[in-house]
Amino acid sequence: MLKVGIIGATGYTGAELVRLACRHPRLELVALTSQTFSGQEMDRVYPSLHGFCSHICEDLSPEEVLSRAEVVFLALPHGHSVPIVEEALRRGVRVIDLGADLRFRDVRVYEEWYGLKHPNPELAAQAVYGLPEIHREEIASARVVANPGCYPTSVILALAPLIKAGYGELDSIVIDAKSGVSGAGRKTEIGYLFTECNESLHPYGVARHRHTPEIEQELSLMAGRKVTVSFTPHLVPITRGILSTIYVNLKAEVSEEELRKLYEEFYREARFVKLLPPGLWPHTRWVYGSNFCHINFTLDRRTGRLILASAIDNLTKGASGQALQNLNLMFGWPEDLGLNYPGLSP
Repeated sequence: MLKVGIIGATGYTGAELVRLACRHPRLELVALTSQTFSGQEMDRVYPSLHGFCSHICEDLSPEEVLSRAEVVFLALPHGHSVPIVEEALRRGVRVIDLGADLRFRDVRVYEEWYGLKHPNPELAAQAVYGLPEIHREEIASARVVANPGCYPTSVILALAPLIKAGYGELDSIVIDAKSGVSGAGRKTEIGYLFTECNESLHPYGVARHRHTPEIEQELSLMAGRKVTVSFTPHLVPITRGILSTIYVNLKAEVSEEELRKLYEEFYREARFVKLLPPGLWPHTRWVYGSNFCHINFTLDRRTGRLILASAIDNLTKGASGQALQNLNLMFGWPEDLGLNYPGLSP
């Protein structure tokens, strides 16, 4: 059994990690940290875990967690991960960071968008961007994995085959994405109260959302040149789920059938990416609680534009499920170990 610690276990992504890890056949939870709920059993903080995880939440120092664990998940706000990762590497403990501190190859981008001076550019360069369908081989040998953001996961997976093949006009990409309220984390801010969110839909972070450069970084690597996108997220009154609708002009004559073959081949070995049949559009409900990404597209011959849609659960494939998928790769286990189940339907 692999000894696992979770720093920040009682936020939404931390709790999702606990839910998944306590059913994983090869993991033993040895440390769950929480300042707010220190001394309480995890299944009292989240009663849905009753009978699955009664581990006591503790207000531990990072050093205490690292002394117990062989791998540590960091479910912390940005700006807190680097010192912990540095100490983990000194101790030979592998790390999967669910925050943003190590996602950018160029720390100047992080500093511009997150407003913080990065304390260790060399560490950021060493970390592997943890999108398994794109960086599977690098993840397998990584000591530090930077888990992707939820919006970038949904967008990059939808666009990757097209961009890699060179079929898309790189300056034409427009992304309209919608997320459930859990994407904001477990906090009591007025904008996320039920009476403020319910029966309402609104854009936010317009032209300045922090996931924009993350999307651009990965698409640029695939394209071999700089890609700039228009990305607008929206808050919708659901608990979990992301639906991204993406518009991109095509620069080559290609049929929808050819594009479908391209996607099928690109994701032939991808356990968690499903290209839906023609005309069946992704629903967030169908991936709810699962590690799957559902994708479909249609070619609008009238405008010469490809319209794509992808759906993920922002807490699972968009965060904690993907983190566990990365752990499986890092330790040479089947990629879907502990994650092999569908979403809810209908």
